[in-house]
Amino acid sequence: MASPPQSKRRRKNQSKDEADDPSAAPSSTPGKLSPVVVFAHGAGAPSSSDWMIRWKDMLGKALNAVEVVTFDYPYISGGKKRAPPKAEKLVDFHADVVKKAVAKNPGHPLILAGKSMGSRVSCMVACKEDIHASTIVCLGYPLKGMNGAVRDETILELSIPIMFVQGSKDGLCPLEKLETTRKKIKCLSDLHVIDGGDHSFKIGKKHLQTTGLSQDKAEDLALQAIAAFWLRSLEGSPSMASHTMRCLVVTATVSVATDCHGFEPQSKDSGRWLGRGQIVGRGPYA
Repeated sequence: MASPPQSKRRRKNQSKDEADDPSAAPSSTPGKLSPVVVFAHGAGAPSSSDWMIRWKDMLGKALNAVEVVTFDYPYISGGKKRAPPKAEKLVDFHADVVKKAVAKNPGHPLILAGKSMGSRVSCMVACKEDIHASTIVCLGYPLKGMNGAVRDETILELSIPIMFVQGSKDGLCPLEKLETTRKKIKCLSDLHVIDGGDHSFKIGKKHLQTTGLSQDKAEDLALQAIAAFWLRSLEGSPSMASHTMRCLVVTATVSVATDCHGFEPQSKDSGRWLGRGQIVGRGPYA
C-alpha cells in the first residue's frame, strides 16, 4: 500500500530544517544557478596532473557545474619545465581564459578556483574591473612567501566571497596567520581545514589510523563545505551583508561552524580553539 503524501506543514518544516543546516551540501543547483568554474593549477604541476584531474571532477560534481575549465599557464604548457614567473605576470592570460569561459556559458555564475599559486592568481583576476566572479575557492592558498612574508594584499582588496580549504599541516599557510588575515577581510569568507592534511591535502597513514577518517571522506567533507558556501554566497543573507565571517572546521569526529572574529567562539560552551585546525566541544551550529 502506498504511503500517504506528506502534509504541507511537514514538508514546510522539513525544508526549514534543511535550510537551517549550514553544513548541508546541495545535491544539485538547478538551471542557471549551475556555475561555470575556471580552475587554475599550482606552480609545479599542469592541469593534466592526477591531482588536478581528480579535483576538477570532484568540484564539478559538488557544485553541479555547467563546466569546469582547466588550462595551463604559458610557462608550463606543452610539457615545458620552467620556473613560474611572478604571479602578477600570469593575470592577463588567466583573465582571457575566464572571459572565454564566461562567453561560452552566458548567464551562469562564475566561480574562480585555484590550487596553490592558481588560487592566488585567481584572487588577482577577481580584482579586475572587467571580471565579474561570484565566488573564489582557494585550495591550499600560499599565504606565506619564500622569505616568510605574509602575502595578503590581494585578499584584502576582494569584495566577493572567498572560500579557503587548507591542510592543517600546510607549511605555506599557517592557520594562525590566515586567521589574522581573515579578521581584516571585508567580504564574506569561510575556512575549511582538512585535519592532518599537507599542502595538497594528503593525510598521513598514521593520522588516518588515529582519527579513523579516510582520505576520501576528508576530501568529501571539504567538497560539502565548498558547496554549502557557494549557496550561502548566492543568498545575499544578513551574514553576508554584515561581513560576518564563520569558519567551518572538521576534525575526525565533529564538524563545527564558529564565529571567526577571533580564536575563541563567542559562546562559552561552544568549544575552544586548539590550533592546527581543531576545535573541541559542542558548537552552536553542530
